[in-house]
Amino acid sequence: MRRTVTGWVLMLLLLVCAPVGFAQKSSATRSVQGSVSNPDESAVAGAVVQVKNMKTLQVRSFITLQDGTYRFFELSPDVDYELKADFQGASSGPKTLSSFDSRKSAVINLKLNKK
Repeated sequence: MRRTVTGWVLMLLLLVCAPVGFAQKSSATRSVQGSVSNPDESAVAGAVVQVKNMKTLQVRSFITLQDGTYRFFELSPDVDYELKADFQGASSGPKTLSSFDSRKSAVINLKLNKK
């Protein structure tokens, strides 16, 4: 009888503690932010910045603010992301936020190439 009770107590502890461990792991996210500029270094307001999850190929977009800045939050730390910017026919080359980059908040600036 005692052995059965101990087994139930252990099973109950596993059920209670396991979700806490999983929740902690999934809450670990990172962010990326930066600015978009023209070849002359001036800020570009209204550029479309895209971040692509290279595992799922899901794409998220952000339109740069008046000062040319963008930001993406809640990115998975174990996935590579590709970033690029487009504005009125000009685009930046793609840049990668690697899963090997351990920064919680990365800064990646994008420069538009001439048309």
